[in-house]
Amino acid sequence: MQRRNAFYAQSGGVTAVINASACGVIETARRHGDRIGRLFAGRNGILGALTEDLIDTSRETPAAIRALRHTPGGAFGSARFKLKKLEDDRAQYDRLIEVFRAHDIGWFFYNGGGDSADTCLKVSQLSAATGYPVTCVHVPKTMDNDLPLTDCSPGFGSVAKYLAVSVREAGFDVASMAATSTRVFVLEAMGRHAGWTVAAMGLAAERADDAPHVLLFPEIALDETAFLAAVEATVQRIGHCVVGVSEGLRRADGTFVADSGVRDAFGHAQLGGVAPVIASLVKARLGHKVHWAVADYLQRSARHVASRTDVRQAWAVGQAAVQFALAGHNAVMPTIVRVSDRPYRWEIGMAPLDQVANVEKKMPRDWIRDDGFHITPACRTYLSPLIQGEDTPPYVNGLPHYVRLRNRPVEKRLATPFVP
Repeated sequence: MQRRNAFYAQSGGVTAVINASACGVIETARRHGDRIGRLFAGRNGILGALTEDLIDTSRETPAAIRALRHTPGGAFGSARFKLKKLEDDRAQYDRLIEVFRAHDIGWFFYNGGGDSADTCLKVSQLSAATGYPVTCVHVPKTMDNDLPLTDCSPGFGSVAKYLAVSVREAGFDVASMAATSTRVFVLEAMGRHAGWTVAAMGLAAERADDAPHVLLFPEIALDETAFLAAVEATVQRIGHCVVGVSEGLRRADGTFVADSGVRDAFGHAQLGGVAPVIASLVKARLGHKVHWAVADYLQRSARHVASRTDVRQAWAVGQAAVQFALAGHNAVMPTIVRVSDRPYRWEIGMAPLDQVANVEKKMPRDWIRDDGFHITPACRTYLSPLIQGEDTPPYVNGLPHYVRLRNRPVEKRLATPFVP
């Protein structure tokens, strides 16, 4: 078969292990040089394709590509940029095909979440409509763990581990100070509509009265009276209370508790800042001294405490994406299939993108305790394997040593620039 070049791009919020997926894609593509020529990466995600700002990964050494496996962030730059509907802006899609044609790109690997799956699907449909052949495979990634048809989303296990570790350590701190200082601590986790990240904090509570004591999920509307009663009961019983809260926490009317009114490039509400709202509520109504923290970028960039399971799965879906493409599969996504819980075993599966794009997987209600304030044993059984194992990066001078790629540009071939 004809040897053609490939295009890879990272999309949306990066994770501690998205570069491990990039490593899996690039290393596997290099092993199939008879079918795949050069692999180009989009500088700043899909924008790199639109603006013809391509990076030639063939100019990176094998050691540098291998080091991506333990490097956080997005090595080629990511972007919160969602292509419009095909019928609303055909020019964007035509531009993608124009760039692909100019650089003989026949393989498209898009590493991101649900919106990225949608883009990948649309490009495959346009390819069929225009007659320009491009094999499109979505490489799953999202710290929110809300992609459907996969047991878990690469990127989530490491966030889960970071949050569980952090809330456990903070719990020891608060317990030490509660007699004369802070009695309530609130930790905020990312997660717009699905409560997987805040649920992960619950793993730290292995015994009765371990932190966290109260969890607030986006799937459960905030009941202020019940929440305050739970906090006060915990303080009265053990002297302090640690609360985990999702940024996507909602009121009974469906509005976000911490909606800034700003929308991101994907049209999603810009959230963050629910922890101080909850802390203020506790202080005003219960009178306890309260501290709060927002994990924010720390939770998704903490490669030093990444889950080994997550790292392996992230690399595996990158590898599988290339293998699927070479086998003739188009408009699909590699998935993680759980074979067993104890011992935890998994394998790679495959899902069609028309069943993945724009579908959110939320927490099952029976994985949230009846009172709505913690996880159930079934949830713990699901979550626990995902944080297992350590994959410590190399350290130099006491700090993690991460790779910075050369990211050499590819010479442009199109005369007409494109302004997104």
